[in-house]
Amino acid sequence: MTQLSDGADTLTVRIDDRVLTAVPDYVLGVLAIPAIEVAPAPPAVSALLTAAEDALHTAGLDKAGVAELPGIAAWRDAYRAVGVNPNRFPCAAESIARRVAKGDRLPRINALVDLCNAVSLGAALPVASCAVDGLTDLVVRPADGTETYLPLGAPDAPERPEPGEVVYADADGRAHSRRWNWRQGHLVRTDLGRHRLLLTVESAHPGGRAQVADALARLSAALDEVSGGARQEAVLDGGTTSAVLRTAGPLSPAGNHPGSRP
Repeated sequence: MTQLSDGADTLTVRIDDRVLTAVPDYVLGVLAIPAIEVAPAPPAVSALLTAAEDALHTAGLDKAGVAELPGIAAWRDAYRAVGVNPNRFPCAAESIARRVAKGDRLPRINALVDLCNAVSLGAALPVASCAVDGLTDLVVRPADGTETYLPLGAPDAPERPEPGEVVYADADGRAHSRRWNWRQGHLVRTDLGRHRLLLTVESAHPGGRAQVADALARLSAALDEVSGGARQEAVLDGGTTSAVLRTAGPLSPAGNHPGSRP
């Protein structure tokens, strides 16, 4: 299987208590998009990503400077708290920020991935788009070592996460990330075409909930410019560890189409 199937109407997202014990300040913001036709990025999204890259170029940060950004520094501490070396396995936000800080541009993928990258660069937090077609549950939890992970772009080379490694996992024993948010899995990749999506924003520092909420607002505002249809938000942390999100609805085009969020 190289892509999840359609069919589920709701998705339960949950943070395992063991993750919060290790990283008490962890916050996970989610934005569910029931049905959307993912297209190449329209000019508005491309402009957001270019502006975010330009801002990081202007900042003149080196590798150490990127690591010292508050949101990223907290993720480095979080990785250490769960036994991951952040120098070898930087979180997703640090990976793309390092690349841009060197003067590079990120590859343009599609409207949703490019939007998430733009917001990630601006917030210095991991932001991702996950295709959740067919999923009924997704838990951020320590792996037990029996899960199957299909690497992005290499689904024929399955891996087993290490026991204790934090992953996004489903009830069928599939891991959809490695080392928390270091790498996304192939099954939840956001390709062109029709998908049910879950956008995620994660923080690990005290007071990070406000930044997560701001990043979710930026995602939603940008989506209002390119896609119609209903969306549902939730913010999970130590006080609220789970949410049930609707993932079925009428199809919305991710093109240059103004819409509103109820």
